[in-house]
Amino acid sequence: MLQGSLVALVTPMQESGAIDWDKFEQLLNFHVDNGTDGIVAVGTTGESATLAMSEHCEAIRFVVEKINGRIPVVAGTGANSTTEAIELTRCAKEAGADACLLVTPYYNKPTQEGLYLHYKAIAEAVDIPQILYNVPGRTAVDMLPETVARLSVIDNIIGIKEATGDLKRASQIASVCAEDFLLFSGDDATGMAFMLQGGHGVISVTNNVAPKLMSELCVAAKAGHSEEAEKINARLDPLHNALFSESNPIPVKWALYKMGLIPKGIRLPLTVLSEENYDILIKAMVHAGILEV
Repeated sequence: MLQGSLVALVTPMQESGAIDWDKFEQLLNFHVDNGTDGIVAVGTTGESATLAMSEHCEAIRFVVEKINGRIPVVAGTGANSTTEAIELTRCAKEAGADACLLVTPYYNKPTQEGLYLHYKAIAEAVDIPQILYNVPGRTAVDMLPETVARLSVIDNIIGIKEATGDLKRASQIASVCAEDFLLFSGDDATGMAFMLQGGHGVISVTNNVAPKLMSELCVAAKAGHSEEAEKINARLDPLHNALFSESNPIPVKWALYKMGLIPKGIRLPLTVLSEENYDILIKAMVHAGILEV
């Protein structure tokens, strides 16, 4: 079962914007070596919005091949076009991904019925475990618990990444879905509390730069060891916030660059982190113990 600390992985790029496949492989090994429980590839943090369809599918195939069964691979295959989401989900199944993560359709603002029919169509078209992804702060549409409940009875829809940061929402979803329906936080700042109240894990941006600490946090929180979890989270809390000083994945890619793990590359319309935000991010990284000054 998917659970614990999953990384919403960046896609390493050269300064030209081309995918850096060598650094990509090194980054995957870094996560396996540091206790990450699963890779979520080519999602929001992986810049899926600016990857061509061919690149998106190639990146999924690459991650599955290089991970080689060591930990689960969840492929980001969401789109604001249902047909495109089906095509990407088929690519992921053919590549051998363990599951797919499908963000709510962005920009076109479907109704709750539209959301239901969108996800139902993908689930019926591609027989692979699928995780819903609700992040209204980026998509301008909020999938309500009643809609999640309707979708949760479809066999291959196995869980949700809930990124509202609203802990009441997590308990609402849990109350209307089966006990084995997986609940992942998509908000690092509230991820610990989410797990302490029964969540199965976090699909995390912070995990990119602090995989060992995030793994330890998830183990403690899922076991209900609140004091230990709070102690670890105190080290990570400034990082949770600093990594959103600009639009994700701008800060996290710069942090990984500072750690020597990837080049500076990021694709327009996103830009490299502004100098005015260097200090807050460096201080947070030092506080977490992942960077020395």
